[in-house]
Amino acid sequence: VQRDGRQALIEVEINPGKSNRARLNRGALPRAREALGILRTVVFSPDDLALVKGDPSDRRRFLDDLLVVRQPRYSGVRSDYDRVLRQRNTLLKSAGGRGASRRNESALSTLEVWDAHLARTGAELLAARLELVDDLRPYVARHYSEVAMTMPKPDGGNDVGLVYKPSFTIDDAVTDRAELAAAIMTEIGVRRNDELDRGVTLVGPHRDDLSLTLGALPAKGYSSHGESWSFALALRLAAFSVLRRDGDDPVLILDDVFAELDDARRHRLAELVADTEQVLVTAAVGADVPTELIDHRFDVREGTVTHA
Repeated sequence: VQRDGRQALIEVEINPGKSNRARLNRGALPRAREALGILRTVVFSPDDLALVKGDPSDRRRFLDDLLVVRQPRYSGVRSDYDRVLRQRNTLLKSAGGRGASRRNESALSTLEVWDAHLARTGAELLAARLELVDDLRPYVARHYSEVAMTMPKPDGGNDVGLVYKPSFTIDDAVTDRAELAAAIMTEIGVRRNDELDRGVTLVGPHRDDLSLTLGALPAKGYSSHGESWSFALALRLAAFSVLRRDGDDPVLILDDVFAELDDARRHRLAELVADTEQVLVTAAVGADVPTELIDHRFDVREGTVTHA
């Protein structure tokens, strides 16, 4: 990989049933995900429809994966948050019980320490996501219009909305990490008894969502199949545009995505990525790939790769 005038050798080992491993310049990386920030990629796949129609976890993963590609240190931030969350949930189960008389006081005392850890790491992740959504928003609106080939309606019926929804109410103007941590701590205090009764953490970015709207309605449940695909493609194209704005073009990977698109969207997507520095396309059916994107072609049959 060549980036910023420097070359790096990245090796990735995929082990079915085991953890994947990655090496940088022959040296092992602590986590395979750390390679994402070195070889920057944006992947389109048939699973992308879940960004619109799927669970909040799908949209959180989209944001966090993009954060790691932009700034690899967020891989550690997310890992730290997940570790704190697991420990805190364990303590909540230990300290909890139906009714205050059954509380484990020792566990409650320890829980206060993990409250602070959760607020600190949660605020770091929350602030980064809020900043990222602000960066994505104008690109999503632009790319949706390009993919769907629509003109703005006078009533705003096809306006695209992208809003980050925390698991608790905070002032939209609050983005400072210290203020966000304080807000999380306050909400933890409010929800303390509920958390102890249920034995799970009810406050934090692990319960947030990314609200997607088309006009005045949620895209999930109200948009057509074609509109949902246009929205999903707009999200991926927006991720690409943000990374391109940050620096060099990322590698664009179109993983059998054309099989899911109608002919008009296939060719529109091909036009939109035509000026990308490097595009890798996979397809089970060669005819699915627009001719605009066919350059070097390789056929894979029964484990054998040939240059077509």
